Amino acid sequence: MRRTPALRALIRETDLAPRHLVAPLFVKEGVAEPLPIASMPGQSQHTLESLRKEASEIASTGVLAFMLFGVPERKDAEGSQAWNPNGIAQRALRVLREELGDDHVVIADLCLDEYTDHGHCGVLDEHDQVDNDATLERYRRIATAQAEAGAHLVGPSGMMDGQVAAIREGLDTAGYTDTVIMAYAAKFASGFYGPFREAVSSSLSGDRRTYQQDAGNAREALHEVRLDIDEGADIVMVKPAMSYLDVVRAASDISPVPVAAYQVSGEFSMISAAAANGWIDLRTVALETLTSIRRAGADFVLTYWAVDVAEWLA
Repeated sequence: MRRTPALRALIRETDLAPRHLVAPLFVKEGVAEPLPIASMPGQSQHTLESLRKEASEIASTGVLAFMLFGVPERKDAEGSQAWNPNGIAQRALRVLREELGDDHVVIADLCLDEYTDHGHCGVLDEHDQVDNDATLERYRRIATAQAEAGAHLVGPSGMMDGQVAAIREGLDTAGYTDTVIMAYAAKFASGFYGPFREAVSSSLSGDRRTYQQDAGNAREALHEVRLDIDEGADIVMVKPAMSYLDVVRAASDISPVPVAAYQVSGEFSMISAAAANGWIDLRTVALETLTSIRRAGADFVLTYWAVDVAEWLA
């Protein structure tokens, strides 16, 4: 049954196609040309114009969805540029909608870490601890600004308690009842986020272990998934993907809504580095890892290899 490629294709249980991939993109305010991200080969912080061109080229390969991360010129303690209608993320969302329309899916990262001068995913109280409820009010503002700018989906990634319910209420009150919420339901405090922090010019000092999940806790992760679904999440996500395939599988088993997984920057970069040294074959390993994430139960995967994989599969 494995003798020929046709036989293997006939009985293959898990499919991988361009429609299963989401391409993350970074846009940076105040730069005149794209800036390569040293720790993430092939990825850049884009200008608005280069973002438009990159998205168009990726779309032509069959990839349907894009996840946008904004990098502002100015940061403050509140992260106010995150909901500024003329902030870099909102301008970039409008560019993507103009370029792609409704033929593709534009997703906005909904968080504060790229926008705060302290680098946390929420506002801080007088003890320099993240204030959950005060942060929810900012998330409502961000969601509304992103929906107004044209986001089909918003992706709250801060792991604040009650974030999905607060965002749903904010969107519905503003009239954006059709805007989809893709909740980062099980986001772990991981060492695999390192290159991403370069990509978004993070100001973080310390860590986020007081609100992101502990790597040892699978039952807690499923509890978070259920809470987000109960609050109205349309899609739930597990992040990172490769070290948490058991959580992806378990979430898929219990979830009545689609499950996404994020193959994060560190996963991408370590494989890229090994391939650059000739220790592994990049194409083989990239396809293998993405297939394993799909096999574990992910309906789609955010990956920095989206365009490469789409071209390989063509």
